Amino acid sequence: MSANVARDLKPVDALEVQVLVDNVTDTLSTVPKDVTNEGVVLVRNGSLKMSAGEYRCCAHHGLSLIITARAGKEKRTLIFDAGPEAYTVTRNGALLKVPFADAGALVLSHGHWDHAGGLVEAVRQVVAANGGSQVECHVNPGMFVTRGARRHSDEVLLQKPVPSVRELTDAGATVVNELEARLILDGMFYVSGEIPRVTAYERGLPGQVKRAADGKSWEPDPLIMDERYVAAHVKGKGAVVFTACSHAGVINVLKDARNVCGDVPLWAVMGGFHLSGEKIEQIIPDTVKDMQSFGLKRIVPAHCTGWRAVHALANVYGDDVLVPSAVGRQFAF
Repeated sequence: MSANVARDLKPVDALEVQVLVDNVTDTLSTVPKDVTNEGVVLVRNGSLKMSAGEYRCCAHHGLSLIITARAGKEKRTLIFDAGPEAYTVTRNGALLKVPFADAGALVLSHGHWDHAGGLVEAVRQVVAANGGSQVECHVNPGMFVTRGARRHSDEVLLQKPVPSVRELTDAGATVVNELEARLILDGMFYVSGEIPRVTAYERGLPGQVKRAADGKSWEPDPLIMDERYVAAHVKGKGAVVFTACSHAGVINVLKDARNVCGDVPLWAVMGGFHLSGEKIEQIIPDTVKDMQSFGLKRIVPAHCTGWRAVHALANVYGDDVLVPSAVGRQFAF
């Protein structure tokens, strides 16, 4: 079913990605010509009025990408996740002069606070900028469970819930709450369905739990089956895959994307690869080795990837392929 949907994905001439929220700030490192650092972006749009903290973006644990697809004279903009809270969306959005009015849809990748905490504010920003028109917000039912993480003491640390359908609707969203894969924004973006878990070493997020049916006890939830990815097809290159956290495993994500995209090769992957944490870092060597089988021309690790994994990737890929994400940075595909 997902492959049938992806076959109708409309090829686009170009993709432009503005990093609105990420864990890292890095405006000094050199980057390839198709990547623009935060400082240059701020100078171009007139936001950098002096060298001061007030005129720089704020890094925060989470992820939000503003993705614009261009096909001829048409363009469609998607907001993929919205970071951990409203503050980062409004602060960085104002400095980067994000064109919220252009956003035709928002997609939440999975039900975690560091991706959903700013979602209501992102909807509000879009609706305020576009003159009051509702905007689609794509989610699925599995995102709305109550979640927590077990500590070493076996105590559960509660996670802030994802904004409810009612909260999103009240903010101005038309909520699309469906499980299956779909094309959105006139077929320029593919939103995946459930990601098959086929890679033996990718076992999800250790210690993750959710409320059981009794509403009181906790049950294991390491696989986080509500996670989704987004893809777009750039003419002459191939599919660009956006994976926000890769709790499904970035190799599982890429395998599914390759399967559903059929004859369209994978060209790039961008997002959190979630290869950080004591129990997850052990799979870094296998992940880096298996990633080489996809022939990727651009790899953009972000958010929860972790420095050890970025270092391991840098030992294999050159600067023309590996370009880490950072808040305020722009990428052209």
